Amino acid sequence: MSTSAVVPLKAMPPASRQVRAYFAPVNRSSSTPTIFDPAVNGRFALDAPPAPWIDLGSIAGFERVSGTKIEPLLAGSPNAAQSQVRQTLAATVKLEFLSWGKLQMALTTGSQHMNLAATTGTTPVDGAGGAGPAAVPVMAGSTTTSVTVGSAHVSAFAVGQMIAVDVDYAPGATGFMGSGVSAAYVSAAGASAISSDANYVRRVTLNTGRIVALTADSLVLAEPLIAGVPTTAMSVLTICGFVDREGGSFFQEWSALFVVDGEQGDRVIFYYPRLQAMQGAAETQGVLTKPLARWSLAGVFRALPVSDALDGENVLCFRSYLPAAAALI
Repeated sequence: MSTSAVVPLKAMPPASRQVRAYFAPVNRSSSTPTIFDPAVNGRFALDAPPAPWIDLGSIAGFERVSGTKIEPLLAGSPNAAQSQVRQTLAATVKLEFLSWGKLQMALTTGSQHMNLAATTGTTPVDGAGGAGPAAVPVMAGSTTTSVTVGSAHVSAFAVGQMIAVDVDYAPGATGFMGSGVSAAYVSAAGASAISSDANYVRRVTLNTGRIVALTADSLVLAEPLIAGVPTTAMSVLTICGFVDREGGSFFQEWSALFVVDGEQGDRVIFYYPRLQAMQGAAETQGVLTKPLARWSLAGVFRALPVSDALDGENVLCFRSYLPAAAALI
């Protein structure tokens, strides 16, 4: 009796057509990242990442740079290196998003990324847009892709509109703002116009969507809301676009995955538990086809450390390699 033998493949460098990017929220109050376990989810389908990871598509110009400084410990006469220590722990990531969207813009903005309320022109003029009209309360029965507003309010919306769904701003409230993802930080609300703006949280939230259909009492969305099922404490604000500013004190922070999917079945995964944007909004231009130019969103991020539950070591990034089937290791 004989069994067929597996002929091992020679080890080869990964060859990939693209690098895919996925981001997930960080709990800013506790600095707790979204965990990614490559042993459990390493072979996930690229178009269907495990929750709560969000697929931001292919990226270009992916470059990761280690800034960690390793210094020798000198002893003896004359001095000679006896061992080494890591004196500075640092790493950065550069990339270009090939598509524009709410989340891509927020990530590369660095600071708050705001929603433009669909105003009627009667509110005070501002570079970040006006406060907007009164929002419509969310009713019971909503899901992540269907927001129930009641039959009396459905007619106020139209297919194709964009909406922001979040809680009212509580006058005087401070701290991180935004459901699902921290979208801004209010340090002293009483001295600013924020204190009288019930729509402030909805103006900064990342809990947004586009209406693709209307039912008798609900707004059907193209994609699930990032904060999950909306609660009856939330309200809906119609928005017409997005705006960001150069400056500000808030820093975007996210967990990130970058996946190099090899043509021969191998896969390289770079998992950064905490990335903060380290530059303001920037774009790059490339020739698409003359005279058209393609504008890409340029992002530069600094990795922040986490304590690995395995042994308590401070780390910035986890690099995983999943070899192709039968490849020599």
